Amino acid sequence: MSKRSLEDVLRDCRNPVELLRNQITGPNVYPGVPPEFTNWRDEQAAWQNTCVLFNQSYHMADLAVEGPDALRLLSNLGINSFANFAVDKAKQFIPCSPDGYVIGDVILFYLAENTFNLVGRIPALNWVRFNAETGGYDVKTALDERSAARPDPFNRKSYRFQVQGPNAMKVIEKVLGGPAPDVKFFNMAPVEIAGRKVRALRHGMAGQPGFEFFGPWADGEAVREAIVSAGEEFGLLEVGGRAYSSNTLESGWIPSPLPAIYTGEAMKAYREWLPDDGYEAKASIGGSFASDDIEDYYLTPWDLGYGHVVKFDHDFIGREALEEKAGGPHRKKVTLALENEDVMRAIASQFEKGEGRAKFMEFPSAVYSMHPFDKVSADGKTIGLSTWVGYSSNERRMLTLAILDAEYAEPGTEVTFVWGEEGGGTRKPTVEPHTQTEIRAIVSPVPYAEAARKVYVGKGWRAEGGPMS
Repeated sequence: MSKRSLEDVLRDCRNPVELLRNQITGPNVYPGVPPEFTNWRDEQAAWQNTCVLFNQSYHMADLAVEGPDALRLLSNLGINSFANFAVDKAKQFIPCSPDGYVIGDVILFYLAENTFNLVGRIPALNWVRFNAETGGYDVKTALDERSAARPDPFNRKSYRFQVQGPNAMKVIEKVLGGPAPDVKFFNMAPVEIAGRKVRALRHGMAGQPGFEFFGPWADGEAVREAIVSAGEEFGLLEVGGRAYSSNTLESGWIPSPLPAIYTGEAMKAYREWLPDDGYEAKASIGGSFASDDIEDYYLTPWDLGYGHVVKFDHDFIGREALEEKAGGPHRKKVTLALENEDVMRAIASQFEKGEGRAKFMEFPSAVYSMHPFDKVSADGKTIGLSTWVGYSSNERRMLTLAILDAEYAEPGTEVTFVWGEEGGGTRKPTVEPHTQTEIRAIVSPVPYAEAARKVYVGKGWRAEGGPMS
């Protein structure tokens, strides 16, 4: 009996939207670390005020790509330029469908000649694997799946830690016994921690400068202990699973574009390659934005704030479509600051009998599907969508990352955020019976945090003009 594919699953269902909106899969989990080391409020505060350690060793997949054609393969898939890409550099890697919609967003490491690693969510990595296998390239790939998708969750290829915050450099200098590597953002250098050889990537996350450290899995615990010990006098806190996913609200990165692979004859061979039990077949979408057309959930590079990295200096899949889209109009990525009074009204409904209860808001991340899509409206019409929502204890606000029509994207504009699903909710187990509610919101800058706007933008990765391009 032949193995079933994603294409078989889609052929059997009435509509991809119905399949994904009623999927039993909840939001992405962050395994391997406790939900909280202290409490998520203090852990959020630490990335703005002192220093944090993000343990990213478990929740992201890792794809090794090696061979004479490795760079050509990646260049043929990525929308950004590879002209100045060299060993000991990293960059964001953004592949698109032939129709110019984003498939995923991961980090690409240039480790050695003809040797690369891609780290992040699996959709972009699967697209690379498919093209490596079917495109006639002289390359080999090796996938190291995230902990939640493997039988041996604590036997990864590499550990990966990030040290971020105002005191990050003090911690790093102490653990290294000398100055931090003098490298630019998204450049790498070798260092030694606890007697182990480590690769260090100059990085920024949650609006603060820092470094990412990675190396062989067996060395991970010794390296982590050394960093934590060095950070004690500088207020370093380890970040648990609850706070981790909320840092994106302050830094402004949208972490969950739905892979644009469910339609189109040009993507049929890929859907036939994908299994019926993989990420793409089991992904869930949720929220108040509801359309019967799955393509309404696809996002362009401009939607995600990546328009400035699209470079037509090389041939790549989706180039022709992006050239047509380049002239606009384009929606704009913003932060929405939800009005406290309306948020408190929704929360208060949890204590009232009757049928008027709003969808429950989890803290600090309120998302309840793998790919959240909430409707944003103004002047009686839908003017955009929200893709991530949660609470920032630092800002004392519920924030969302949203994509709005340009005419409504000016900071200070009041719009309406719709919370909850139509008709009492879909069949996802994360959705209880509830009533949709409207919440006023103020269009705000992205990144939202003042530290992120002053330090991050223009220097960090995923920033306007940053080194990801």
